[in-house]
Formats: sequence, C-alpha cells, structure tokens
Amino acid sequence: MAGQKRQVFLRELIRSFAMLVGCALYALGVDCFLVHNEIIGGGASGIATLTYLLTDGRIGIGIMTVAVNIPILLLGIKQMGWKFILRCLITIAVLGAFNELFTIIPSFTDNRILAAVYGGILQGLGIGIFIKFKVSSGGTELLAREINHWFKILSIPVWLAILDAIIVIAGAFAMRDPENIFYALILIFVSAKTSDLFIMGLNRSKQCYIITDFGKEISDNLIAHSPRGVTMIEGKGMYTENEKDVLITCVRPQQIEQMKAIVRQTDPHAFIIVTDATEVIGKGFSDKNKF
Repeated sequence: MAGQKRQVFLRELIRSFAMLVGCALYALGVDCFLVHNEIIGGGASGIATLTYLLTDGRIGIGIMTVAVNIPILLLGIKQMGWKFILRCLITIAVLGAFNELFTIIPSFTDNRILAAVYGGILQGLGIGIFIKFKVSSGGTELLAREINHWFKILSIPVWLAILDAIIVIAGAFAMRDPENIFYALILIFVSAKTSDLFIMGLNRSKQCYIITDFGKEISDNLIAHSPRGVTMIEGKGMYTENEKDVLITCVRPQQIEQMKAIVRQTDPHAFIIVTDATEVIGKGFSDKNKF
C-alpha cells in the first residue's frame, strides 16, 4: 500500500513538473515570437494575443487567457467532472502567470515567418507535453468537446478547426492584416507537426502484412535473418476461396527492402502490404511503460 502511494505521489509530481515546463514553453512561444510580430494564432492564446494588441498591452495576455477559459471550464463541469476542470484551472492559472512574466522579454526575431516557425515549435512542444502527461489547458479544444456533446453533426477535430479558423480570420480583419492568415497557417502546421513528433518520437516503424501460401517457410526465413518477431494467422482469399497464410510483422524502415527480398525468394507471388506504424511497444522496439 505504501509503495502504491509512493508511485501515485511520484506520478503526480512528474505530471506537475511536466505541466510547468509545458506552460513555460507555450507561453514563451506566444510572448517572445507571436505577440511581438503581431501573429494571431488559434485557441485562447490567439484571442488573448489579439486583445493584448488591440488594447496596446493594457489587458495582459495571461489575464485574458484565464478570462477566456473560465466560461469554457464552467460549461464543461457537468460533462468533464469537477476534478478534470480543477486540473485545467490550475494549468490555465500557471500558463497565465508565465504569459504575464514573459511579456517583458524582448522579441527574438523580427522575421514573421521565422517567428511563426519558432513560435509553432515552442507551442507544439508545450502541447506535446500536455498530451503525453495527460494535462489539459482548456481552450478551444475543450470548447470543441463541449460543442460536440450537444451538436454531434461534426467531429471534435472539425469543430476545433472551425473555432480556430474563426479566431485567425477575426484577427486578420481586426488587425487589418490579411497576411496573418498565412503566418497563422505556418504556426498551426509547425505546432501540429512538433507535438506529433514529440509524442510519437523519431522511432517510426513499418507494419507489414504478407499474404502467401508459404507462411511457415517465410516466417522461418524472416526470423533467421532479423531479430523481429512474426505472427501468422489463417486467412481466405475471397476471390479464389483458397486458404492463405497472413504474416504480420513490424520492421525498421531501413529493413523493408531486406524483408521484401526474403519474401520474394520463397514466394515471388506473395502479396505484401506495408503501412506506417507511429508507435510500436514491445521487445526490440520500445519497452517503455506508458505514463
């Protein structure tokens, strides 16, 4: 029991530290790159940035970030539960504090394209940390979930895209800067790619399906020439109605050609399907426990 409590405490401590790092990176991207270059992105931070610029800094980014999120959190109490909302509120308060603190830091670049790229990288790292350590900062993502709960005609990602698009377009009109849409697209693209890369990592693999009449021979050759495991299941070709062996294995991208050569040596007529596997957990790939 004491060991379990210690594990829970350590897990929460790590999550709290990750939340602080994620908030700091996200706020740094907003304050040091986007605000100084008048780039209005999506989400609550986009609304806060727009308000800050329109009021010449009289309404702080951090204050506005918290103010925008409070009604969203109140709407989500019934659907998400008060514990989740309380965690969100703490994260938003920390994010708002970092936003206020980093406002005094001067701009790192006056090039708006570079600002969109660097800001996107920092925001993407922050979002990636939030997702990986199960931390939520509310914002339009939570609002999209709430809207989807009432209006299921569109999916959550579509609602999120609509909300962010409204904020970006509104920013372009309010600042009389149509080019903002271009910079915002760069920001959103880089942010999404960075968060995906952080969560999934560089350790990409290929998932292979091999449909053949010589399953045992091919699997023996694959196992003999590589450390990868192979799983065989029984299948049936619906066109010929012949029984088939279906082999499933995961390999590194650089091992694809070797795998194809081994299969072709045994069965030149084998049907091979290769797809991307964004995450493979197990011996020979990643033995890390999910946090």
